[in-house]
Amino acid sequence: MSGDEPVVEPVETPLLRVVNADATPEEIAAIVAVFASLGGPEAPRERRTPEWQAHHRKVRPSFAHGPGGWRSSGMPR
Repeated sequence: MSGDEPVVEPVETPLLRVVNADATPEEIAAIVAVFASLGGPEAPRERRTPEWQAHHRKVRPSFAHGPGGWRSSGMPR
């Protein structure tokens, strides 16, 4: 590369282009406000905790006391 070559800068494309030459500043402000209210991309969703490492699985279940307690310990809740 020699020093005689011109430096080409990238041209930025406008985000909004007014096509109607009769648009008033109030109309342009209104359409810009509408586009601004649409917002950007959604925030990433919160990661769910997998069931196998959920906190309620770390707690030991309590079993029923008294007569028949041994039988109810094997039944689903």
